[in-house]
Formats: sequence, structure tokens, C-alpha cells
Amino acid sequence: HVQLVESGGGSVQAGGSLRLSCVASGYTFSTYCMGWFRQAPGKAREGVARIESDGSVSYADSVKGRFTISKDNAKRTLYLQMNSLKPEDSAVYVCAASLSGVCVPGSFGYWGQGTQVTVS
Repeated sequence: HVQLVESGGGSVQAGGSLRLSCVASGYTFSTYCMGWFRQAPGKAREGVARIESDGSVSYADSVKGRFTISKDNAKRTLYLQMNSLKPEDSAVYVCAASLSGVCVPGSFGYWGQGTQVTVS
């Protein structure tokens, strides 16, 4: 079965950096779209970035120029490099996979447990 396990969250001061990782198992990692989402208390879940099987990427406007999504197919690992962090980036960050062949925010059907990022 599909499993997504995130790591790398933590607490950091504004302006700092963090790198999130997500190890995937249970499907052909290189073939499908992957993404990062986040949810802050009292707010709706927000798509942060996604990467398609061909490496094409897209970002939310709020993180463009600061966050970078990437993947290592050999390690079955998705990454999110977060630089110039702001307090408003504080949230639970969740890794997700879309196995439907479509790579849009509503197509993600598999989710990790999330990792907390706190920026002060």
C-alpha cells in the first residue's frame, strides 16, 4: 500500500531555512505527480508546490522564489527546500501523491502524516 513519511520540520527564526523530506513507498515513485501542502490552525489546507513526473514544477504565489520542490527518483524521496522563512509559513506540511495521472490540487489521493514547521 502507499505510504508517505515526512521529516525535517522544526522551529526556526524568520529568515531561516528548513528542508523537508518525504519518503514514498508502495507505488512507482517516478511515474506520478507529487506535492506539498500545508495547513495552519484555523485555515484551509493550501497547496504549496507540486512536481510532475517529467520534473515540471509549480508553486503557490506566496512561496515563489523562496521554496524549491525537487525529487530523487532513486531514493523515492520528495524534498521541499524552504528559504527566507516567514512567520506566516508556520503550518503542518504534508506530502501528497497523485496516482490518477492528473497533477492538479484536487487530484491528490494519498497523504502523509505531516510535519510541523514553526517560524518565529
